[in-house]
Amino acid sequence: MKDNIVDIKYQQRGTSCTTNLLGMREMQAKAYEARNHRFLLIKAPPASGKSRALMFIALDKLANQGIRKVVVAVPEKSIGRSFNDTDLKTFGFFADWKVSRLYNLCDVENERQLKSDESKAIRFRQFFEQDKSKILVCAHATLRNGMKEISDEAFNDCLLAIDEFHHTSADVSSGLGDIVRRVMNNSTGHIVAMTGSYFRGDGVPVLRAEDEARFFPVTYNYYQQLNGYRYLKNLVLGYHFYHGSYLDHIGEVLDTTKKTIIHIPSVNSRASSGLGKYTETDEIIKIIGKVESRDYNNGGIYNVRTKDGRLLKVADLVEDHAETRNLVQGYLQRMKSRDDMDIIIALGTAKEGFDWQWCEECLTIGVRGSLTEVVQIIGRCTRDCEGKETAKFVNMIGMPDAEQADVKVAVNDFLKAITASLLMEQVMAPSWHFRTVKDVDDDEASPLDARALVIEGLKPLSSSKARLIVEEQLDDLKASVLQDEMVVRAISGSTTAETITKTLIPKVIREKYPELTEGEVEEVRQRLLLDTIIKGNEIVDDKGNPIDFNASDNDGKRSQRATDS
Repeated sequence: MKDNIVDIKYQQRGTSCTTNLLGMREMQAKAYEARNHRFLLIKAPPASGKSRALMFIALDKLANQGIRKVVVAVPEKSIGRSFNDTDLKTFGFFADWKVSRLYNLCDVENERQLKSDESKAIRFRQFFEQDKSKILVCAHATLRNGMKEISDEAFNDCLLAIDEFHHTSADVSSGLGDIVRRVMNNSTGHIVAMTGSYFRGDGVPVLRAEDEARFFPVTYNYYQQLNGYRYLKNLVLGYHFYHGSYLDHIGEVLDTTKKTIIHIPSVNSRASSGLGKYTETDEIIKIIGKVESRDYNNGGIYNVRTKDGRLLKVADLVEDHAETRNLVQGYLQRMKSRDDMDIIIALGTAKEGFDWQWCEECLTIGVRGSLTEVVQIIGRCTRDCEGKETAKFVNMIGMPDAEQADVKVAVNDFLKAITASLLMEQVMAPSWHFRTVKDVDDDEASPLDARALVIEGLKPLSSSKARLIVEEQLDDLKASVLQDEMVVRAISGSTTAETITKTLIPKVIREKYPELTEGEVEEVRQRLLLDTIIKGNEIVDDKGNPIDFNASDNDGKRSQRATDS
């Protein structure tokens, strides 16, 4: 059984891809405007250009803000390719991004030379002891080990940039979270945190409320990103339910004419075939076609002949053998064209930050309990490139039957997956700008744009903090509400809607933003509920006719008036 739960079309306006005179795309320019803040939190979807945004900010801090050194930390070394040497001057910026190979600890050559984590930690310490090289790129694990080799004061007047910041945790046992707090509290260092999903699957906050309050947020949402692409115009999220082993049904959904990443299930999950990850990988390759050769001179890539005669390049990222794995990852880091790869089979990799712009489909087997993981996987296929009009995420889920002892858990997993899709749809919906009647009547109020709604009875925003939350952090707050244990229990139980909206949601807001007054909590609560309700329903005028917000009046502006209930 197959069903497309979400099918969204975009306007292909090109705004998120067009560059300004400094060579910056829309999101990057927005982040660069905030470059003077000591602690900066950039929340933007995959493919929006966070890596290059960091380059612009870091180079400015090195040249104009008294920063001596820059450390960039990524979750896994394959993502480090996003921070390789980059020509920026040709497109209008004042400097290029250059990383010495000696201090690019994600480079495959360094991986061969530095055989142990201890060797990388020593190289990390040496970076702070020399003056010639200004930039180091490493994995999160190397950052954790390297920080054991230096004092907190070594980060004085240095910039720490953390990619995929949701790996940080407010939990006392989080090594990455502890490093962030050390740099913030025990040095004069700066921090740029970047993430496409500022919430964690385990429900633990990324930052403590008092630490998060010190960060200046820059938010760029999925809708802004995808609606502003040149080529990609359609995103499909679908599910395929199957009986038995997924290996018997994967051929029903795998389209070998599309550039695809296949994520197989963990060996401990219910979706696992029980044959082992290597056997499963071999079986998937057999379903794709017949292996003609494996090119060890070219990254250990499989050349597979399909039944209709096409020759495909297939990469195996499930392989654990270090030498073979490095060969494959090295090849993936060097890819330059669409023809360099066709299908990638992975287990725990090729999710966060993995840059394969030609990827058209992500086929994921088994339910993912973490919404963050779902968002990250979807992001692998939503990069814009010529010739790609549709991006598709398909989740294969085993169908429970009457004989299963744990049907309740399995069905609950289905609902988690579908909820993840629905939340994705909300995240990717256009932003609404809610205005009070006073805003409209005030001569000095900003003109209403095409997505402004005037709400009678809406409390005006009384402070800059409340305005910042509403304009930049509403999606993050919504995620916090949906992950709160009391809210989850209330939604699945018999708790009244009034209790949820007027008691539990304000509780989450107070916990996340303890500095807000009761009046500010109510202002934020109203807009959170409005945003959630309106994005989930069709908007009509006073005659009951649907409103086309893509149309505009003679002034290029359109507003609608509604009543707050």
